[in-house]
Amino acid sequence: MLPFFSFNMACSKLFSGDLPELINEVIQYFHYDYKTLHSCIFVNRLWCRLTIPLLWEDPFSIKSPKNYRFIESYLHNLNNDDKAKFNDYIINNDLFPSNTLFNYPRFIQRLDTHKVCNFIEKWAVTVGSTSTTKEQHSSYFIQNTNLSSSQMSNFTKLVIRSLFLIFIENGVSLHSFEVIMFNHKEFEYFDEIFELILQNPNFIYNIKSFKLDFNTITNNITRFSTFLYSNCNSISSLHFLFPSYVENYPTEKCLAQIISSQENLKKILFGYSEFPLHHSLLSLKHSNCSNTLNTIIFYHIDFGNIVVLSEAFNHLNVLESIHIIYCYSLDSKFIQQINNITKPFKLKSLFLGFLGEVDESLERLIQKSGDYLENFGISNDESQQLLQLIMKYCSKIKYLGPIRLDNQSIYLLLSLIENITQNLSYLIIDAFNVDYSSIILKNLGQILPIKLEYMYLCLTINTSDLEVFLKNSQNTFIKKLLIRNIRKEESGDIFSYIKEYIMKKKKVKYLAVSETFHGRNEDLFFQKDKVKEFQLHDIQILKYFDLFIDIYDFINETY
Repeated sequence: MLPFFSFNMACSKLFSGDLPELINEVIQYFHYDYKTLHSCIFVNRLWCRLTIPLLWEDPFSIKSPKNYRFIESYLHNLNNDDKAKFNDYIINNDLFPSNTLFNYPRFIQRLDTHKVCNFIEKWAVTVGSTSTTKEQHSSYFIQNTNLSSSQMSNFTKLVIRSLFLIFIENGVSLHSFEVIMFNHKEFEYFDEIFELILQNPNFIYNIKSFKLDFNTITNNITRFSTFLYSNCNSISSLHFLFPSYVENYPTEKCLAQIISSQENLKKILFGYSEFPLHHSLLSLKHSNCSNTLNTIIFYHIDFGNIVVLSEAFNHLNVLESIHIIYCYSLDSKFIQQINNITKPFKLKSLFLGFLGEVDESLERLIQKSGDYLENFGISNDESQQLLQLIMKYCSKIKYLGPIRLDNQSIYLLLSLIENITQNLSYLIIDAFNVDYSSIILKNLGQILPIKLEYMYLCLTINTSDLEVFLKNSQNTFIKKLLIRNIRKEESGDIFSYIKEYIMKKKKVKYLAVSETFHGRNEDLFFQKDKVKEFQLHDIQILKYFDLFIDIYDFINETY
């Protein structure tokens, strides 16, 4: 241990900037902890210079109501001719900052078209509603605060195109690109940037992570897919979510070509497909994938028409992780294909929706998975039988839930939790029934592990039961705790117990609490006085939906 004087000297050097390599490691440790990173920029110039790239590599993912106006810092980089295109919407050029401390566009690493469109639309409304006097707010505002929907759409298109033009002109080479389009407007916005990308292939030439999620086929989607496999072979993570109702040609064939063109593909997700995935799966054995691909995720896939599963899997030499999430047709034909795979079938995740009866095929799948299985959930009336199978064959569950509960399965769930405490990190419990909620709160606290990464409790809470749970769980530290209270009637204040056993004991790092009563939602995040009180105890209050993690989020973040 360093003497006190030496320790002080080391700290002094660290904060004065004499140890830049060590400072950089410290700052990198706070990657994605945006609140801490924001504090780091005020330490000194060196800390600021090292922190700014992390804050600006993916600003469209930072969830903050005050965050929209960073777009104006990007627009500063437009030339005068491009700025003039805003004259139809902006009273004056005060929208564009006169100077900026950094060239922010060159730090961008990740772009999600859905988030970009959403941010720009919200920013446009914010700008449009800004007061007309500097004394009240600022002089940034759209000329007509009552813009028609078509005018607002045109303004949004102009901003989107301008931003992508700025990124391209600054020589940005993206690391991650997600093309997500759920409605007609987002397809129109994508068309605005599509031609720019075609003319500037270096913009996405080096992407390592690519996601294509869309609900209809357009010519530009097909053209973009063709462009991708012709110009990018560096993808290591590929997510492809199909429109479930379209025929397999040409989208599935394009995906097969993208797969075949990659040199280092490590992770692939197939989502929402009801057709056979014939070309896509066979492309796994005819490409470089056999010695690189280690993770496959099937998400809402119908295995009923897939007949080449074993043929493809037998060529994958380094496959370590298979995830089946709310898929269909897990029947004897599917199990026979699994049995025909000569290599270990390392099923890490199994989340089941409606199944009907649990037959011998599903039992063989769970038995075959054994201790490979780490993530499990069931939204099915047969949860009792499935929980018994998990208790019998799988002892290394890390992520558990949600589980459909009934009178019998609730006690099986509690027994399972007690049996897997040495591995359990994520726990999700939904129990709207008052009696089930009471049983859980009275019995859960004493069987929790010493530490949980994440726990979500969606219950109908009786305050006395909550007190029992919080008292019994005092030995457990929960990094992220999310509580949703579905109140059926007027009841006591749960916050007095949360304050006593969570805030004062500092047993949680991130907390979100939402209460629903007669259709009215109350989120702790918006109760500012309480939020400040929690902050004084080093507990960060987040919005309910910002802390909520579904299984798709978990798989995305973990694998």
